[in-house]
Amino acid sequence: MIENKLTPKITDDGSYTFFSDEFEELFHSHSGAKQEAQYKFIEPCQIKEKITIKNTIKILDVCYGLGYNTATCLETIWAINPNIKIELFALENDINVPLQAIDANLLNNFSPSVIDVLTSLANNYKIETKIFKGQLLQGDARQTIQTVINQNFQADAIFLDPFSPPKCPQLWTVEFIKLVSQCLGKEGYLATYSCAASVRTALQLTGLKIGATRSIGRRSPGTLANWNSNNLSPLSQQETEHLQTRAAIPYRDPTLKDTAQSIKKRRQKEQDCSSLEPSSHWKKRWFN
Repeated sequence: MIENKLTPKITDDGSYTFFSDEFEELFHSHSGAKQEAQYKFIEPCQIKEKITIKNTIKILDVCYGLGYNTATCLETIWAINPNIKIELFALENDINVPLQAIDANLLNNFSPSVIDVLTSLANNYKIETKIFKGQLLQGDARQTIQTVINQNFQADAIFLDPFSPPKCPQLWTVEFIKLVSQCLGKEGYLATYSCAASVRTALQLTGLKIGATRSIGRRSPGTLANWNSNNLSPLSQQETEHLQTRAAIPYRDPTLKDTAQSIKKRRQKEQDCSSLEPSSHWKKRWFN
């Protein structure tokens, strides 16, 4: 049964998203939910390029939400090669979000085959056909990621798409990102809309190399990470200097069970004791 009915909000590209009362944020930027999926996740992860060299594409969608990232990915792949196999793990805490997206027909601008897959995932949590094998794991991603790790899943692309770090720090910690990185294949890419210095530091602390993605809908670029630096756009001097400020101190969650408040307090305490440059000084250099 669907509870706490969400209200669809139209975005600039004509696609719809929801507003989360819990996190006080839209699930996507105002510029466009579908556009954001394409330019923040699908293109940076070089999905089209992978189709030409692989028989199976493996995707990990962290914070599945309405399903736009997965839907756009499936649409992109099957438009080029309708016979290629896709394996998916999707993590989502609130199953009502994808269910309501289906119920409100928010995915109707995708092909019938993609809609069928997402409908089955939202209702049954698991689907397997000749060309698609997927599981939607409901619950706290800090726990459900263990299922993915235990199956030795090595993704070609990881979409890291939680709510913003100040709103949902639990899924931006060094500890959680380390678990996510264990699921990234040697030639895979991890993409996120966030360019927060704390997030980029956490990615680097796992051993990943980072680069910037182009800005879509937000003033700032996103972040792309992999193991080998291949095809990563280097950070600008401004971005590099940001990683030398207190803003770059990452969120930490040693037990992977802390509340958002506890995680934020821990980081604030570390920032207060830090000898790093305050980010306010960095902002004055670059924005005044």
